[in-house]
Amino acid sequence: MRRKIAFISEHASPLAVLGGIDAGGQNVYVAELTRYIAKKGYDIDVFTRWEDPALPQVTDLKNGVRVIHIKAGPIRYISKEELLPYMNEFRMNMISFMELEEIAYDLVHANFFMSALVAMELKELVGIPYVVTYHALGKVRLLHQREQDRFPEERLEIEKKTGAKADRIIAECPQDKEDLCNLYGMNSGNISIVPCGFCPSTFYPVNQSLARTVLGLNKEEKIILQLGRMVPRKGVDNVIRALSLLATKNVRLLVVGGDSENPDPASCPELGRLQELAAAAGVQSSVTFTGSRKSKFLKYYYSAADLFITTPWYEPFGITPLESMACGTLVIGSDVGGIKYSVEDTKTGFLVPPRNPQVLAAKIDQALNDEYLIQKMQVNAIKRVHSLFTWARIAEMMIPVYEDVLDKASTRWKSENHTKTRVYFLEPSKKTLKKIR
Repeated sequence: MRRKIAFISEHASPLAVLGGIDAGGQNVYVAELTRYIAKKGYDIDVFTRWEDPALPQVTDLKNGVRVIHIKAGPIRYISKEELLPYMNEFRMNMISFMELEEIAYDLVHANFFMSALVAMELKELVGIPYVVTYHALGKVRLLHQREQDRFPEERLEIEKKTGAKADRIIAECPQDKEDLCNLYGMNSGNISIVPCGFCPSTFYPVNQSLARTVLGLNKEEKIILQLGRMVPRKGVDNVIRALSLLATKNVRLLVVGGDSENPDPASCPELGRLQELAAAAGVQSSVTFTGSRKSKFLKYYYSAADLFITTPWYEPFGITPLESMACGTLVIGSDVGGIKYSVEDTKTGFLVPPRNPQVLAAKIDQALNDEYLIQKMQVNAIKRVHSLFTWARIAEMMIPVYEDVLDKASTRWKSENHTKTRVYFLEPSKKTLKKIR
């Protein structure tokens, strides 16, 4: 019998258009990991908050994965910073769905602290073990964003409590594990490091001249690329400032991302701020804001670029460096979090301090003026991501974690209840979940 796993990702749907303020790496993580886990013989339901009334409650992706939209508050977009009060309704309606379909999940994989809260409460109610990937930690965010952090202060206590009660915590890189241990006092023995990945069938090298033709880009310019969500912490302003300091001439910065395919500062204030910064720095004519782009087109942007730049203030992991390396494009990234784990400094790219446009400009100049260096790093980058970071490999790393958690949970149940198996009996008429052990 196929194991059944419930993924909870309250604000980050695998169906979302990437690049918006709340749509980025977590959406990719959930979409790709579930797809590859399902290939290994698991049935997966992804529970996410219902925010688009045009979408059905259940979307069957026909690959062993379903996306279940759960009503939690009004069916419209609400920023993730404002979602915590709706998590009780999320849990109740998730249970109602389980009762209606008479589904008993073997395991819950929670993503983000609010999903972890729901998973912890489900474990308390019906005993389903859970693992959690936080994707970002409140204490780290608060350290960097201070008064700009709009999450409720309860986040920190929820992270600490859900981590202590989790059957396993998934850290995305060594820095993530260190932060969990040092900032939250988590048991290092209950933390498994499983990184993020990329999809080789989506991201692969395209001839640079062809890629620029497809995108209508100037083949004579040097192109540096910034791609991701349009939020201040991603450090796009740092790249714009570095552009104004370059000694190399005829360089264009492409900024891909935003809430829509047509860049609109009225709907994306961060875009407006960056446009004003480019004008003030005297590089407005050398910066192109493209808006968001669908995943199938991103390989052309990575391949068209001479360099990919990502210099966030902090980064729990960062999937875009993997995608860039998979396309054979050298990465210059912040020496923080997951980037310093995925990018091998001086071999597959360069690591620089965040918020330091002078150092970044020097590295850009160095790379753009050394063709041999670029070619060497391109080869190294492709080898590294294919050996360590494909989603197929990540799934192969995650499954033993799941099975270990399930084996230990089964052993506990046998010890406590003197039975061989544990199942859930669902009573839809009474709207309760009842355990039979």
